[in-house]
Parts: sequence; structure tokens; C-alpha cells
Amino acid sequence: MSTLPHRCWAEIDLAALERNLGKIRAALPPRVRYVAVVKADAYGHGLAQTVARLMQCGADCFAVANAKEGADVREIGSGWPVLVLGAVLPGEESALVEYDLMATVSAPEEIVRLNAAAASAGRKLNVHLKIDTGMGRIGVWHRDAAALAKELAAASHLSWRGVFTHFSCADSDPAFTALQRQLFIDTLRELPAPADPKGFLIHADNSAGLESFAADSPINAVRVGLLQFGLLPYPDSLLSRLRPDPVLSFHARVGLVKTLPAGTSVGYGRTRTLEHDTRVAILTAGYGDGLPTAASNRAQVLIHGQRCAVLGRVSMDSTIVDASALSEVAVGDIATLIGEQDGASIGVAEFSRWCDCIPWETFCSITQRVPRIYKTTRR
Repeated sequence: MSTLPHRCWAEIDLAALERNLGKIRAALPPRVRYVAVVKADAYGHGLAQTVARLMQCGADCFAVANAKEGADVREIGSGWPVLVLGAVLPGEESALVEYDLMATVSAPEEIVRLNAAAASAGRKLNVHLKIDTGMGRIGVWHRDAAALAKELAAASHLSWRGVFTHFSCADSDPAFTALQRQLFIDTLRELPAPADPKGFLIHADNSAGLESFAADSPINAVRVGLLQFGLLPYPDSLLSRLRPDPVLSFHARVGLVKTLPAGTSVGYGRTRTLEHDTRVAILTAGYGDGLPTAASNRAQVLIHGQRCAVLGRVSMDSTIVDASALSEVAVGDIATLIGEQDGASIGVAEFSRWCDCIPWETFCSITQRVPRIYKTTRR
């Protein structure tokens, strides 16, 4: 089949990703290690291309959700530590050993399984201890952390390489975040010293949680996810003064233009009735691509740099927008759902508000049928 034009696509600016990493690096103390979080296909940006670029421009470590993602990162490059943030299921231990991944330990039985798998392979497996300071997910409860750390240190085929926690509401509840941070630091004092302190990572902060890195702080690494992809953290973050460049933009084409008379209802469920004669443009993207039904009658898109409102319910493969204000619009014109066009812009945060979701979800919800087009030129 000959090459067909894209009906809907996402553009990924890898040069912007590299610039963002450089800005973040420059804002952090030299001793702080950069852990690039690339789970969920690098937040929908494409794992292979994103990781390769981050490796080229100075990431120290990568973090993923599970062993499969870790193996995919390891296939791209072998010189970087890869931390699996999620729980290790029975049967996944051998993959961690085979691909030289770092496991997260939260319970005694995980130590037993991981140690047995590493012993069977005649190798050492690197692990991080996770401490639950109030998130309630993965991690050993902070009061039990010292006992678990002693078991971990005693495991013959496990090498303890780091310890971390996770803040539950760093962008909305600074008081609780401060409590979690203090619980973590207090718990660190109760842990046995690691056998090899060189290269031992202690991390608590993500893009939103960054506050400061005092000279006497034991924390020496930061997990960076959305910030590297161009989304600013909350205003009180250490890195809030950065101006990261957006990495992803999301586009579709106009598939049809027509005028409908006043009184016409549009879309499934007849959720919108036109109050006057209206020129509409039918876009070649819908919830099957990543524009959710929550955006119905709420979202806007850019066509020729002007905002056009979504009319009616978003369909699986198409979306109706009001094109009445445009001086001209034609089949094949580009509609920008996220990104810049002719001096106007719609950011991922605004798009996410229309869709009743968070930016993490927006990125991850752009489906696999949407081609990713990679822009690689440095500037």
C-alpha cells in the first residue's frame, strides 16, 4: 500500500526533551542524580526514541513500572541502572536477573523470592527498598522499614543500592508532604548502613515534590517524569522557575466541512442543538485516538490559529467543531488539539481540564493507532 497521509498524529520534539533535561540538570546541585521516569511508553511519547535521546543527553538512571518495560529499556542500552518501581510478581524474578534490572522491595517474601532467583543464576541482583510514608501503595510501612532493611542487607545474593519513598499530594498539600518527608528522613536514621555507600541512591522527590536540596540532606537523587516532557510543576516547587519546552503536540485533519441549519442536533445522544446556522468541520480524530468523551461540548481546537469549540459528543473516530468564525476552512486543514499553531496554543494542562483528567493521563491516553512523528534536530 502506498504511503497515506496521517489523519491524526502526535509530534514528539526530541530536541525539546534534550533542552529540558539540560535546564533541569543546571537547576540541581551537581551531587543530585537524575532518574528519568519513562514508564507507560515514556508517558505516551514512545519509549525507544525517548530513552535513546535521554541516554545521549545525560540521564543517570531510568525508572519503569514493571519488568517488561525494564527489559525494553535494557535492549536500548546497557550502561544505565534501570529501576522497576512496581511490585515483582512471582515468575518475574528471572527477568530482573537476566536483564540486570533493579527491583523494588516492600516485603520479606519478596526478599526470599528475589534472593533465590539471583542465587539460582549465580549472580547478584540490585534492589531498592521502598518506604511507605503515607501513600499506602507499594512500600514497607515506615515503622517496619528498619527490620526489613536488616533482612535485605543479610540476603546473600541481593545488593542494596537505594531507598526511596513517594509523596501522595506534593502538588496540593505541602503540610502532608512535609510530614512524609520528615518521616522518611527519620526512618533513614534507623536503617543499617549499606555495604557499598558509593552510588547508593536516596530519593523521595518527583517533579512536583522538589523543594530544596540542602547540603546536609541525605537525598541525592530525583525522579523526573512530566517536567522533562515540558509540563511545569506546581508553583512552590524548586524547579517552578524553569520554562521547559513542550515535547508533545497532538493534531488531526479536517475531514469534511458543511453548514447545518439552526435547530439541528449534532452527535450521539443529541447533546447539542445548534442555535443558528453553523458551519461545522468534522475532524478525523475521536476517543479512539485520545480525545475522550469528557471533552464533549467543552474542548476547543485550533484551526488556522483560531479556537473552534467542540460541538456534541466526541465519537470514536471523529469530532464535530464549530468553524463559523473562520474566514476559510477546507478538507485536509490541520486541527491542533494540543500544541501551538499560528501563534496560538492549547497546553496539555488546559486540554486535561476539559477532559476531567490529569496531564499524566492525557499523555498516556493518546492511543497506539496515533502515529508518533519524531523531530530530532537540535537548535
